[in-house]
Amino acid sequence: MRIALLYGGQSGEHDVSLRSAASIIDHLDPQAYKITEILIGRDGQWHVDGQAVSLPTALGVIREHDLAFPALHGPYGEDGRVQAMLEWVGVPYIGNGVFASAAGMDKAVTKKLLAADGLRVAPGVTIDGASPDPLVRGLGLPLFVKPARAGSSLGVSKVDDLSDLPAALSAARAFDHKILVESAVIGREVDVAVLQHPDGQVEAGPPLEISVPSGFFDFAAKYEGGAAFEIPAQLDPAVTAVVQDRAIRAFHALGCRALLRVDFFLPSPGHPSPGWFGDPDEPVINEVNTFPGMTAESQLPQIWRQAGLEFPALLDILIAGATRL
Repeated sequence: MRIALLYGGQSGEHDVSLRSAASIIDHLDPQAYKITEILIGRDGQWHVDGQAVSLPTALGVIREHDLAFPALHGPYGEDGRVQAMLEWVGVPYIGNGVFASAAGMDKAVTKKLLAADGLRVAPGVTIDGASPDPLVRGLGLPLFVKPARAGSSLGVSKVDDLSDLPAALSAARAFDHKILVESAVIGREVDVAVLQHPDGQVEAGPPLEISVPSGFFDFAAKYEGGAAFEIPAQLDPAVTAVVQDRAIRAFHALGCRALLRVDFFLPSPGHPSPGWFGDPDEPVINEVNTFPGMTAESQLPQIWRQAGLEFPALLDILIAGATRL
């Protein structure tokens, strides 16, 4: 099977994408798949197997393949733009479609869709302009300030004092003019991976718990060490069943296909969430990731390895699912 592997891109996650692509190449069976590397440079220049080409030429090459694998993270790759281009040229591709990719990339939109489906999210406000909304002061402290449309915790700050809010907003605006400010949720951080099999069955993997001595799972903790993963998380079986159910509900609420990672907080007792009138133990969905990191040591592949599915087999499932769309 001829696969066009797209990677790189113009987002702040360019290097993360390079790592994902290298790992995908290392774990795909060369007897089963012939890979053409399509690199998008930080400057927007397209390259086919190392040769700089025009965008029309790159699209022509992609059209000659059986399948495209957009191993891209962040804006201009994970946000629906490349997915729309692939649909326009008529090439099947791995991963989420245009709507789920676009909605999942925008944290504020994600929260609205999940909340509309009855899923619990952290209280927050969206700022799209130069001045913070007065409602920010009603969220309490600590706060998290995030670019609405960026990944890998780029531009994310924890605010313990409102005097630090302007600097946090400035850091977030370096990545997006649309900013999400949320109340911090005190509790355990747990991720659940969702996988759609070629027959349409949707399955949630064993929960992964993240421990970060520095306080929160920022870019350095993700890619430079300092975070510990425990798989499966040591949870009561009933809690495991709940987070797996909520992850699958999130998958359907966003109209996903193929894969999704859902990041939860399990609230500590005595930390109520304003605006939530349901079960105080209900998990809080922090964020979703429609194309998570795909190195062999990334969270999603590690979760499925714990479930008995090695990385090459996981890639085979994603490829088989894309060819049946």
